[in-house]
Order: sequence, then structure tokens, then C-alpha cells
Amino acid sequence: MRFLSLPILGLSALIGFAASALAADKPVLTIYTYDSFASEWGPGPAIEKAFEADCNCDLNFVALDSSIGILGRVQLEGSSSKADIVLGLDTNLMTTARDTGLFAPHGASIDGRTALPVAFSDDVFMPFDWGYFAFIYNSETVTGVPASMQALIDAPDDLRIVIQDPRTSTPGLGLLLWVKSVYGDKAPEVWAKLAPKIVTVTKGWWDAYSMFLEGEADMVLSYSTSPAYHIVVDGTDKYKAAAFDEGHYMQVEVAAMLKNAPQPELAAKFMDFILGDQFQSIIPTTNWMYPAGNAALPDAFSGLITPSKSLLFTPDDVAANKSGWVAEWQTALSQ
Repeated sequence: MRFLSLPILGLSALIGFAASALAADKPVLTIYTYDSFASEWGPGPAIEKAFEADCNCDLNFVALDSSIGILGRVQLEGSSSKADIVLGLDTNLMTTARDTGLFAPHGASIDGRTALPVAFSDDVFMPFDWGYFAFIYNSETVTGVPASMQALIDAPDDLRIVIQDPRTSTPGLGLLLWVKSVYGDKAPEVWAKLAPKIVTVTKGWWDAYSMFLEGEADMVLSYSTSPAYHIVVDGTDKYKAAAFDEGHYMQVEVAAMLKNAPQPELAAKFMDFILGDQFQSIIPTTNWMYPAGNAALPDAFSGLITPSKSLLFTPDDVAANKSGWVAEWQTALSQ
């Protein structure tokens, strides 16, 4: 039997070599995205499988730490970037990204293919999901839940909240813009009143959310869709999003292809693929956001809050004012 194993082993090695050679002949589509998107529990693996089934290519996700990190990476690499596509920017970064001159028109159709609560049409950036920022609480332990941003501001200082830094976190920037859109020039006063309630300001979303889950805060800044995760994965509906009368600030996440993409035809194909049902149907229960396309929603989304108003600054407004608004936030919280 030991002699029989030799030709079998040789044949296996030959097959493995041939498979590797065939794989090496396939073009590689490289997509920069944030780490949770590319993770094994995120949408990346299923999207990779669905796209590769029809593209005769290898799709390679490169995981980076945030949307800000994605843009910073391609800016650093410039025209020599290995990336074909960046996936995970949002409308707050669109103007800054466009001004780099590194991105090209996607050539795909958007009209009639989206289900966003706001109008969206852009020849460079393709929306792939969206959501509302919200404060999440445990309904079994928290009573007297604020029904408005103003009620949160006026709540007793023993209400413990945890938020994220707008300089390093997408939700953190979302809250900054949320407060600014509701209160305008009075935003510094709002931050000063919120400061005693803020347990800490974390660098990223997970640091804040894990503190909340461990009972170190009563409410955490997250997304209105976060309760759906707990319903599907944890089998509990005790986590809720507080609905605020003033409305909730939106996030629309987008993808874009690079002007010097190594695989421009594949990149264009993927950009069109984004709004298709194969991509969009994966989003709700892996990225825990609303699909930008017309995909059906799972039952866990049926009981989520529906904000009375969708708040969203234009990309140009954010680009023009972001640094000043962040400085205003820093000053107010440091006093």
C-alpha cells in the first residue's frame, strides 16, 4: 500500500499545481474596504463568491481600519495604487475623494435601481447601503428613554452614554453632523451639556459598543439597525433604538473605481453588480444596514424605528465645514 500512495501523492501534487496555475491565470480584482466588511462574518465572503461565479476572476478584498483609512491609503499610493475599487466611503467623504482626481466614472446605471429615502445620482460614486445613526439602549435596564435629542441633552447627568470620535469614527462624525444639523450655531452649547453624561469617547465603533454590552454605559451611539443584529444572532429583542422627534442623521455608503484601476473592465462590471439583487440581498444580515437597492428586507427589520425626518448635509457642505465643526466639538468637550 505504501507504494500505491506514491503515484496517488504525485497525482495529487500535479492536480494541485495545475489548479494553482489556472488560478494564477485569472485576473485579480482588488477592492479596498473596511475590516468588518471583509471579515468572515461580514458581507465580503458571500459577495466574493457571488461575483466570482460569473466573472472568471479572483476577487481580493484588502481590509483597512475605516473609511477614512481607505481614502488615506489610496491618496498615499496615488496613481500607482493596486486597488481597482474602494468600497466603504460615505457621502461625507465624497467631495474630498472626488477632489483627489483618483476616481473615474463608473458607467453604471443608478436611476430606478435604488431604494434610498433621499435622492441620489452620481456618475462616480455608487451607493451600496445606508442607515440611520441612533442611540441604542437595553430596554430591560433603562427607563425614561429620551424621545428627542433635546430630551437626551436635558436628561440627568447620571445617564451614561458612550460615543465615538468624529476624527476617527464614521458614527462619531455622524453624531457631530446630527447635532449640527439640528442645532446649528448652538451646537457648542449642546456638547457642553452632553459632556457630563459622556462616559468616554472611543476611537471606533466596536470599542464603544462593547463597553455598552458590558454594562459600562446606558446608551451607545450606533445605528437604528443594530437591534436587528441582536434579534437574528442573539435571539433577543431587548436592545432598542431611541427614536428622536427631530429626525435622525443618515449615512449612505458608497463605492468608486479608480482611474488607474489595474482591471478597469472587471471594476466596471463590479460597479454595476453592486445594485443587483445578489449583492444587495447579502447586506441586511451581514453588514446590518439597509440595502441601497430594491432587495427584500428580513423580518427582523420590520420592527425597527422609522425616523420622522432624514437629516443629511451635502458632501460639499461637509467638506467645507468639517474641520471647523470638529474643532468646535473639541473645544466644547474640553471645557
